[in-house]
Amino acid sequence: MKIPKNLGQAACVCLAALALTACGSSRASSSAKKTLNWSAGAEIPTMDLSKATDSVSFTQISNTFEGLYRLGKDSKITPGLATSEKVSKDGKTYTFTLRKNDKWSNGDPVTAQDFVYSWRRTVNPKTESEYSYLFSGIKNADKIVAGKKPATSLGIKAVGKYKLVVTLERRIPYFNNLMGFAVFFPQNEKAVKKYGSKYGTASKYLVYNGPYIQKGWTGSNLSWKMVKNKYYWDKSKVKLNQINWSVQKSTTTSYNLYQAKKLDATSLDSSQIKQLKSDKAFTLLPQGGTYYMTFSQGKSGNEYVKNANIRKALSLAIDRGGLVSTIDGGASQPANTLTSKDLTKVNGKDYTSLISRSAKSLYPKDGNKKLAKQYLAKGLAELGKSKIKLTLISSDTDSAEKTAESIQSNIEATLPQVKVEVNSVPFKTLLNRLASHNFQLGLIDWIADFADPISFLDLFTTGNSQNDGQWSNSEYDKLIADSKTTTSASQRWSDMSKAEDILLNDAGICPLYYSTSVMLVRTSVKNAVYNRGNWDFKEAYVK
Repeated sequence: MKIPKNLGQAACVCLAALALTACGSSRASSSAKKTLNWSAGAEIPTMDLSKATDSVSFTQISNTFEGLYRLGKDSKITPGLATSEKVSKDGKTYTFTLRKNDKWSNGDPVTAQDFVYSWRRTVNPKTESEYSYLFSGIKNADKIVAGKKPATSLGIKAVGKYKLVVTLERRIPYFNNLMGFAVFFPQNEKAVKKYGSKYGTASKYLVYNGPYIQKGWTGSNLSWKMVKNKYYWDKSKVKLNQINWSVQKSTTTSYNLYQAKKLDATSLDSSQIKQLKSDKAFTLLPQGGTYYMTFSQGKSGNEYVKNANIRKALSLAIDRGGLVSTIDGGASQPANTLTSKDLTKVNGKDYTSLISRSAKSLYPKDGNKKLAKQYLAKGLAELGKSKIKLTLISSDTDSAEKTAESIQSNIEATLPQVKVEVNSVPFKTLLNRLASHNFQLGLIDWIADFADPISFLDLFTTGNSQNDGQWSNSEYDKLIADSKTTTSASQRWSDMSKAEDILLNDAGICPLYYSTSVMLVRTSVKNAVYNRGNWDFKEAYVK
């Protein structure tokens, strides 16, 4: 899922978690202990879980809605609405029994039909969900998304009020992890129909079934709050009465608010990291994500970046080591693969070790000026050009702007024939520009939705709704498809790594670094669970 490059406060539900348990000073009043002050890295684009694509939205949704499971510390599956699960011998039928004591915030009971309605709504092409591809493998999902079957034929049904049966076309190794991801949460049909096009565009146009209820978000404002949900089935474990949220795009501003005790956490930039790394509140949070540059290569794409030699030249011109030093003091690691390191182990080794050296060679830590110039010369000759101009779009957070400016400087210094203009825009605008393919170069931070390389690799299949750059390769598509149908684990890893080789060798995208969030989190904050990008505040409290 896409994340605004600035703060670790926003994000996805997926990978290893960190529970903050260090001891700290107590607050003066009992009321303060039940209130937390937090921030998001950008405005909320949407609260409609069928249409959300980004970390800011999903952080809010994951704390105000709940599905069959939640993801706890170290991504461990923890209780959600499912009280039991039965799996058929062939691994293709899941039967879930649901709790009978959970209600929507409008008082309606949460039932199996709410899951059926939600899933059907998301895969329905009319909804235009960018995450409908995640339902692939559930019976008829691919045909429904392609418009070849009705949404009612999806392999999910309610048996009475509290039993849910899901039918798969094939085994899905990471199925239970998906059930903890917000796209698979239930939705209240009555609310969706009542609010129509306004559904999910403001706090008042939603009903909730999670630990908290969101209040005060108008759709564009920069502050809102979450309050404890009295209807939540496990409300006795929810210690906070309220979480005050504000959008903070500047680490200078957020740090000042932290110092003034108006925020309980703040992200840090490179200079702040150097000054504060010995602070007891200093926290490193690996995100399981990769920050990369994408190229618009579709029918309406830019002729320059459609040229593979131009793309390779741009990639080789970038000093990734210098980039991470500028951004976060070297806390993040320079990237030479799309799939993030430390995401998945294969026979005791990191999955990225399966990717060929030749594919990785286009993304050297320190860049390769000589080779970059050679590739540029080839590209310009093929296009009949002597110089080119490109526009690079990024979000308008401090970190994203610094990243864009560093890339601009690297490219122009190494390749004088290339001029790069930086265009920093609000995060919501960036998402819209990327989704509509209205860009030339774009910066994206993608965090895996679950701990498997396919969460990255699926993005670049032809026609995938998240394939912003519209890169396409038939051999790549076949390998990814084969990886989903083989019953051999070793063949699956082989198919995926070969596909990633193809993407990297063609410079279909340009990996920059594996992202790590560096923060100060007050040591008085307890049980706030971080899943490489997403904060879960269900059992959080302030000591």
